[in-house]
Amino acid sequence: MSSPDLSDAKATPAAQERLLRERLQRSGYLADADLATTVWLASALQRPLLLEGDAGVGKTALATALAQSHGEHGAPLVRLQCFEGLDLAQAAYEWNYGRQLMAIRMSEAAPQTTGRVREADVFSRDYLLERPLLRAISQPGPCVLLIDEIDRADEAFEAFLLEVLAEYQITVPEIGTIRASHIPQVILTSNGTRELSDALRRRCLYHYLDYPTLAREIAIVKAALPEADTRLVEDAVQFVQRLRREDLAKIPGIAETLDWVRALFHLRHSHLPEDMSAVLGTLGCLLKTREDRFVMGHDRLRQLVEGRRSVGVAENANEQAKVAA
Repeated sequence: MSSPDLSDAKATPAAQERLLRERLQRSGYLADADLATTVWLASALQRPLLLEGDAGVGKTALATALAQSHGEHGAPLVRLQCFEGLDLAQAAYEWNYGRQLMAIRMSEAAPQTTGRVREADVFSRDYLLERPLLRAISQPGPCVLLIDEIDRADEAFEAFLLEVLAEYQITVPEIGTIRASHIPQVILTSNGTRELSDALRRRCLYHYLDYPTLAREIAIVKAALPEADTRLVEDAVQFVQRLRREDLAKIPGIAETLDWVRALFHLRHSHLPEDMSAVLGTLGCLLKTREDRFVMGHDRLRQLVEGRRSVGVAENANEQAKVAA
């Protein structure tokens, strides 16, 4: 019996949600039940999904996995990377002025019998350069539109974005309104550098993506690096989980965990080295600021490896048992 399709109206919501989780897992993304439900609802209701959370928790990776999970060959992933000063020409469309000018000059050099080029001729869809937003709503089939780090864009850009998210259309004054023939699945991500407008939030479904639990992060690393030793994966992930409780300027995300385990694996370690100097040499995969690297000396590193808490007083159960003995 074939698996139900996400667009199959006869399949139960539970079956469609289960299929979505399976497809995401095959694409290398392990989603928990709450996230899978929210993603499925966003697709079913044709609503944008706003993902908030710290950097490195897997927001962008979800959009990539969603695009890969569509059908046999996947769906196009159209990415708009937001930044301060982002404007309409960079996000939606821009006129191909060089091609327009060439068309006008060729018309002027042509014999009078061919007729002069008119304004409507050069301000047509053929002379329009598609930027991410217009490219996404112009796709003839399924498409995933990733609007990455929307909190870095200006509030004025949000106002323009509302038309796209509410009606899935873009108005070009010289042409008119261009509507989506196939509504894309929209993922917006935010790291919380500024507060987003209420109008934008109302148009989206919402999910806060937190750092994974110990068991889930181990499963993620094992899925991405099946060749790595199980003990190495478990030791490394436990260390990163303890490291995240430290007072760091930049907390390592899942991507940093994967980089670190890859580094340890390439150095042919089957578990965390006993020599702290060997561990310190690989911390560039996890700690990305001078301040964080400075406070992580041999003693503090050994405490974390052994499982001691960041206050340096309360120890783990094994250490307490040794003291009691």
